Amino acid sequence: MNYLRFLFLFFLFAACSQEKERIPPLPVVDEPEQKLIIYQVMTRLFGNTNATNKTYGTLQENGVGKFNDISNVALQGIKELGVTHVWYTGVLEHATQSDYTAHGIPLDDADVVKGLAGSPYAIKDYYDVNPDLATVVSERMVEFEQLINRTHANQLKVIIDFVPNHVARLYHSDVKPDGVEDFGAQDDTTATFHPNNNFYYLIGEAFKVPRGIEAGAGGPTRDGKFLERPVKATGNNVFTASPNINDWYETVKLNYGVDLQEEDTPHFDQIPSTWLKMKGILLFWTAKGVDGFRCDMAEMVPVEFWNWVIPQIKEVNPAIIFIAEIYNPNEYQNYISNGQFDFLYDKVQLYDTLRLLTSGKGSTEFIAPIQNRLASINANMLHFLENHDEQRVASKNFAGDMWKALPAMTISATIDKGPVMIYFGQEVGERGEGNEGFQGEDGRTTIFDYWGVPAHQAWMNNGKFDGALLTPEQKQLRLFYRDLLTLASKSHAVVNGDFIDVTAYNIEKGNFSNQVHAFVRYSDKEKLLIVNGFNNETEEVRIGLPKEVIAKMGMDAGEAYIARDLIWKELEVGFDENFSFTVKMKPFSCFIFKIK
Repeated sequence: MNYLRFLFLFFLFAACSQEKERIPPLPVVDEPEQKLIIYQVMTRLFGNTNATNKTYGTLQENGVGKFNDISNVALQGIKELGVTHVWYTGVLEHATQSDYTAHGIPLDDADVVKGLAGSPYAIKDYYDVNPDLATVVSERMVEFEQLINRTHANQLKVIIDFVPNHVARLYHSDVKPDGVEDFGAQDDTTATFHPNNNFYYLIGEAFKVPRGIEAGAGGPTRDGKFLERPVKATGNNVFTASPNINDWYETVKLNYGVDLQEEDTPHFDQIPSTWLKMKGILLFWTAKGVDGFRCDMAEMVPVEFWNWVIPQIKEVNPAIIFIAEIYNPNEYQNYISNGQFDFLYDKVQLYDTLRLLTSGKGSTEFIAPIQNRLASINANMLHFLENHDEQRVASKNFAGDMWKALPAMTISATIDKGPVMIYFGQEVGERGEGNEGFQGEDGRTTIFDYWGVPAHQAWMNNGKFDGALLTPEQKQLRLFYRDLLTLASKSHAVVNGDFIDVTAYNIEKGNFSNQVHAFVRYSDKEKLLIVNGFNNETEEVRIGLPKEVIAKMGMDAGEAYIARDLIWKELEVGFDENFSFTVKMKPFSCFIFKIK
C-alpha cells in the first residue's frame, strides 16, 4: 500500500508544481465530428508472413514486411476498426546490419546497431526511407509515396515518426536535396559545446563499445572496434566515452543550442543550425503528404524549438498534427501552450494507473484526480494500452490474458475527448512471446530484430487480411475493439461531451469496491454511463447517480429512465427512484450504457 499511496501523492504533486503551395485553412467548426483513433504499425513486421522466428534471424531467415504488403484490403481491415490515422513506425532510414552496399547505401558498423534489423530510432538518413521496406530497393521512396496515396484513398491519414533528439552514430544522408548539409558537417570538433554545432563532443576521447555487445549479441560482424574520435555525447544525454548497454549507445545527442553541461544554459540569440535543419526535414515530409508526426522524446528537445517550428509547418498544412512523446506531467501544459503540440502521450498518469489495475493492484479512485487535474488539456491527451515501447497486455509480463484489457481499453477510449491508440496485433491478443534477439523475451514485440507476429499473422492470413486463421476468441476480441473504437470515434457524448466521475460517490455509498470504476459522458444529444470492473470474481454491484450529476445531465427526477448497453447489446436495465440499478459484473468486464 505504501507504493500506491506514493503513486497517488506523486500525481497530486505533479499537478501542483522544399516549399509547397499553401493549403487553404480548414473551415472552423464548433464541434469535432470524430475522435482520432490511431492504429500503430511496426512497418517492417506488419506484412511479414514468415513464421520461422529464429533468435537473431537475418532478414532472409525471418523475413520482413514491405510497404506494398499494406494493401487496400489491409487498410480496409484497419479502417473497419474505427481507425482514422495509421502511424507507420520505422519508415525513415535507420542503422541496420543488413547489407545494402550494392544499392549505394553505406554499411553500418554492427558495434553501434541494436539487433540485426536495427532501431527505427537510430536515424541514418532523415531524407530517405528504410530499404528493408521496399520490394525494389531503388524505388523505395516511390513505394512509400504509393503507400501514402493508398492510405489516403482508403480515407485514412498518415502519421510517421519524427526523431529530433538523436541520430545514428554513422548518420549520413546520401539522397539529401540540393543545398542541404549533413548534421555535423560544419561542427567545430575542438569544442565540447558550440551553439551552432549539431553535436556535443568529448574532446580527446574515443568511443568505447559497451560491454556485453561483442559476444552473442547479433552476429559475427561485431568486433568491438568501432572508432569515433572525438566521441560524441550519447542520445540519452550521456556525456561519457563509455555508455553502457542500457544507454542509447547507438545514437548521438543533437545540440539545439543548449549547453547541457552548464546548467542547461540556452543560446538562442541566433537560430541554431540544428533548428534550421530540422525545419527543412519536417517541410520535406509534409510535402510528401504526411498528415502528422509522432515526435520521439519531444521533451528532450527545448520547448522553444517546438514553439518556433510547429507554427511554420502548419502554415504549409494547417491540418497537420504533432504528437509529443512526453513523460513529465509537470511539462504537459508547457508543451501544449508553449510547444504548440496538438497531443501528448498520457503514459505516466492514466496508462500507469490502468496497468496497475489490470495487474490486480491500485484503486479506481486514482483515476478521477488525474482527469480533473488535466481538465483543461484532456482533449490533448493521447491514451493507449500498447505501443512499441510497452509490453503486450496479453503477455505473461503484463496481464497474461487478452480479455483483461477490456475495462482499461474502454476507459482509455471513452474517458475524454482526446485520441486513443492501439498497436497492431493488440486487437487479436498478440502475446509478444519469444526471444527475438537484442531485447530478449520481455513481453514486447521487438523493434530491433526481424520477426513474425503470430496473432497478427493469423489475421493477415498470408495477405488475405480476412482473419480466417484466428481462433473464435480472437475473432470475438477483434469485434470488441471494432465496436468500442467505432463507438468512441463517433459518439457525440464521447467526442464533444463532458465528463463526471461517479466512482467515489458509489464507493462511499457501499455500492461497489475500489476495483470498479464508473463515470458519465454527456452532451445535449447523448447521455452515457460507462462502468468498468477490474474485479477477479463476479460481483453484483449497484450503480447510482448523485443528484447534482442528474441535474447537470438534464435528467428529470419525475421521469422513468432505462440504460441500454451499447457494447454487448444484451443488457437493458431500469433506474429505480433513487436513480440507481444493479448489474452483475463478471471479472474484467465493461459496459457502456446509453441512458434514455
